[in-house]
Amino acid sequence: MTIPFDIVGFDLDGTLLDTSRDLGVALNHALGTIGRPEVPYAEVRNLIGGGSGLMLRRALALTGGDEGIEFEALRQVLVGYYGENIAHHTALFPGGAEMMDGLQEAGVKLAVVTNKPHHLAVKLFDELGLSPRFASIIGGGTYPLKPDPAALQAMVKQCGGGRAAFVGDTTFDTRAAQAAAMPCVAVSFGFVDAPLHELGADAVIDHFDELAPTLRTL
Repeated sequence: MTIPFDIVGFDLDGTLLDTSRDLGVALNHALGTIGRPEVPYAEVRNLIGGGSGLMLRRALALTGGDEGIEFEALRQVLVGYYGENIAHHTALFPGGAEMMDGLQEAGVKLAVVTNKPHHLAVKLFDELGLSPRFASIIGGGTYPLKPDPAALQAMVKQCGGGRAAFVGDTTFDTRAAQAAAMPCVAVSFGFVDAPLHELGADAVIDHFDELAPTLRTL
């Protein structure tokens, strides 16, 4: 069956890829350099979304606050360690490969818009062998971060134009899609930062095998 979109864009962390373990290892490495306790990996998922700076600020708030901390230097420790250890535990969420296969077989162009720094997003997809799947990969530092719609609008242009939908897991994604006048699907299995009914998505899916049928309803 056909898909009524020319382009489907995805967020990265918590949408296409479960990056929580590798991000958690890097975060706890950075916290350890200033003598802070580790954040349990089960809690790291609740800190992700909005970029490395916001994740680090949330972690510092949990472990003693940020008073007297050279924040940017610490953020660079986190990002540097993560960049060197980016794909040890990261993988597609279940059904991700089959979902992308199906969309591509239907003639849909795939794209990624993430707040993760652009060079790290590209490196991660390269290491996982996924880069060739995407007509466009846009990371942080190239356009204003989501929820600004500029990166989603650029995604459509880079893919050659057409009707686009976006798939994400947080309010950063849904607000960006709304601002870009783009239908949005939220995934319940990601790093959701609000109750599902408050995300503002046009639809919510619990597994990637639900995405294609859901897109046909939008």
